[in-house]
Amino acid sequence: MSLKNVKSSLGSISKSLSVLQDSREYLIKNTREVTILCSHAIINIHKGDRKIAKAKIQRARNLLKSFKKKATGELQRYLVTPEQEFVEANALLAIVEKKNIPDHKTISVSNESYVLGLLDCIGELKRLIFDNIRVGKSKEAASFFEIMENLYLYLYPFAIHDKILKEARRKLDVNRILIEDARAVLTEEIRRDHLINTIKKLQK
Repeated sequence: MSLKNVKSSLGSISKSLSVLQDSREYLIKNTREVTILCSHAIINIHKGDRKIAKAKIQRARNLLKSFKKKATGELQRYLVTPEQEFVEANALLAIVEKKNIPDHKTISVSNESYVLGLLDCIGELKRLIFDNIRVGKSKEAASFFEIMENLYLYLYPFAIHDKILKEARRKLDVNRILIEDARAVLTEEIRRDHLINTIKKLQK
């Protein structure tokens, strides 16, 4: 009995695993920049700095494109988080610019990243609603709420894929609470506006 074939196979496997390990460490280290860029872009969108947000999203897009060359096979899972953040930033930007949210093929992300990114965007929509209510823009807030609610309804069926889409069910549960909170605040604001308008008419 000879171990010649075993030794040869193990040597080949060792080299392959070393390459895999290097790529994994590279992705873990460098994809953080994409997450940070998109997080900052989302903050810029809320502040009204869309030009800066677009520049950061473009930088993130370029980085993701380069990372995909290394993220082959099982390494693709290391792109889920940065792609998720990328989807969230793109979706939020499209919403505030009153454009269609791009599909997953247009922004070149995985199915998992796309669904999870949209789920995260619902939380950002609540912030948009509250920010608009704060400055007396109840109509704009109502428009954002409609998008928020419809997006949730589109995404809700994905709860059955929770074993594949990690945390999808948890995110949906959280989003349901966010929607009810936004609905309550928006309803109260609309009632207040209606009362104020009624009083103004009576005073004329």
